[in-house]
Amino acid sequence: KQWYQRRVRVNYNVKLFIECTPSTSRIMAHQSQQAAQQEMMNRMVAGAVEAMEATVDKELEKYEKMDEDDLEAIRERRLKQMQKLQEKKQEYKNLGHGTYDTITNEKEFFEISKKSDRVVCAFYIDTSFRCKIVDKHMSQLCTKHFETRFIRLNAEKAPFLAERLKIRVMPTILMVKDTNVIDRITGFDDLGNTDNFPTSLLEWRIAQNKVINYSGDLTRPPVDEVKEKKKVVIQRNLRQEEHSSDSELDD
Repeated sequence: KQWYQRRVRVNYNVKLFIECTPSTSRIMAHQSQQAAQQEMMNRMVAGAVEAMEATVDKELEKYEKMDEDDLEAIRERRLKQMQKLQEKKQEYKNLGHGTYDTITNEKEFFEISKKSDRVVCAFYIDTSFRCKIVDKHMSQLCTKHFETRFIRLNAEKAPFLAERLKIRVMPTILMVKDTNVIDRITGFDDLGNTDNFPTSLLEWRIAQNKVINYSGDLTRPPVDEVKEKKKVVIQRNLRQEEHSSDSELDD
């Protein structure tokens, strides 16, 4: 009886081993499938390379057929484009683009909005620490985005405009396009609600309504989050102070 039981166990183990071991035909079928997939990928890559080579050959052929007059025409068009860009840059410079200026009254705000197609204006009050943080970032963005005018206005010196635009929290950044206010950033809520946000995040937020030319991805901010909400310290005349809350404009 013991001999019979051992024989049954041996037969069961052999059967189990055979069932769990892939057969030669299944191995060959799997290898054949992998080879077919690899072949398909190779053909796709080869097709893409051939298409690219054909495009390059076509462009080279076009340039080879050009004579001196054609090349001169291309150079002239390029020079005209560069000249036009330079003239536009000079026009922006004459309007005050490339600087972050403080304006003193509401009249200046309206005049600038009429002269420049795109304007970013930071409303501030002297007692707000966060307004100074905005100033630091705006001073960097104004030189990078020459196409847009960057200005700042003391809200306490423009009560009519502040009331009309319902500006209550400092800082408030207005985005103006073709004399129309199209967007605003109130406080730091859109900037991670922290003093430690990077300039790139403010740039991305301003660009949402195409007030500046932005080459990045508008659907995703350039930083996922500001992990450490540490406070930025700005040197004042007599002492340093830390403050992290937005300030309200007194009625």
